[in-house]
Amino acid sequence: MEGIERNYKILERRMMDQMDISLNYGKSLIDDELESGILNVIVKPIVKSFYKYWSDKDARVGTREQIKITLDSAKELITNGEISKEQYNRIINRNFPVYLENDQTDRQCKKNHRNYTSLKEVTKKCFITQVEESVLLLKVNEDINDYAELSRAAFKTKEKAYQALKRQLDYNDEGISIVERDDSILSVPIGKKIILNVLRKGFELTKKQLIEDLDIIFN
Repeated sequence: MEGIERNYKILERRMMDQMDISLNYGKSLIDDELESGILNVIVKPIVKSFYKYWSDKDARVGTREQIKITLDSAKELITNGEISKEQYNRIINRNFPVYLENDQTDRQCKKNHRNYTSLKEVTKKCFITQVEESVLLLKVNEDINDYAELSRAAFKTKEKAYQALKRQLDYNDEGISIVERDDSILSVPIGKKIILNVLRKGFELTKKQLIEDLDIIFN
């Protein structure tokens, strides 16, 4: 149990740090988008103030809650002994509604939109992969001190770590693509194209950074 608590704290810190990095990408990108685009003096401050509130309040609070739900789900699965399929499905299905409620993209989408069901399904797949990988990381018993050591102990090889990361990135990519194909799913009143550009560019920057981190951890 001591090892699980240690790993939980290391993983939580890593996920919190990654949240800050991704949100900082967004803040920088929104400034770039607004400077390069031609918006009138009324629209520009509205878009910027919306994004600032969203990133400082909704996104930060929501992502923290998602991190907690993910890690607590993984911890519950481990501490309950052998993980059966029934137990796994029960914990996932019980906790997913809270995870979804705190999802950054889901909060800005119309729940009655024709593409919402597809987006919700992708978000659930993303949650499942996060829980699965958290279980693997929390179960590490070796003497480790940081996330790099934890990751090497859990995945053993760079290829296995990359495949785990790729699963999450692919689901995130799929979710963004659903919104890109039809931005009428967004409930925001103005600046949809700008917000989607920031979402896509922020994802690509985060993806690049995570892959580079993997190279450092396993080299």
